[in-house]
Amino acid sequence: MSEVNLPPLPPVGGETSGRSIVDVLGEQHRELLALADRLTGDPDDSRVASVLVATLSRHLSAEEQYLYPAIRAVVPGGDAIADRELAEDRELLLLMAGLESDGTAGPVVEAVRRHVAADAEELFPLLEQMVPAEDMIRLGNRVETAEEAAPTRPHPRTPSTPPWNKVVDPALGVIDKIRDMVTARTTYARDL
Repeated sequence: MSEVNLPPLPPVGGETSGRSIVDVLGEQHRELLALADRLTGDPDDSRVASVLVATLSRHLSAEEQYLYPAIRAVVPGGDAIADRELAEDRELLLLMAGLESDGTAGPVVEAVRRHVAADAEELFPLLEQMVPAEDMIRLGNRVETAEEAAPTRPHPRTPSTPPWNKVVDPALGVIDKIRDMVTARTTYARDL
């Protein structure tokens, strides 16, 4: 796992603590599915649509920064898997841009469900088999940090691989958050 180039964990008293990347992303997936279900129930609810777009934008950014590089580093054939997932994420970002412009929720909802299923059925089991628990927790910590600095709007034309996405995404995140504040856009499910 050293190819992922993670700094050491701070001393915690002898035992590694925190949530693994699978736990963190799994929780995000449950939130995304709940938002998708809510939007399916009321496709005209622009606040739910905004929160889904913001949550999914943050989620995809964090996955691109840490999940896919980990897959590349430790899974045989990981480059092909990561490339496939990045292509699907790019399509999802384009669909999200469409949702924000024309309000068409159906394709985004279906793409969210496919994304969650693919991660749960393929990527997470591979990581759990091949990555030590301590590194899974390190990755989980990084994902949580990356998600908070990530953009809240889709940016399908920005870099999707390290190192550039780790520079560009936080900068776009600042700009997006300022836009969200100025427009009073809701971006977290807890605020619905």
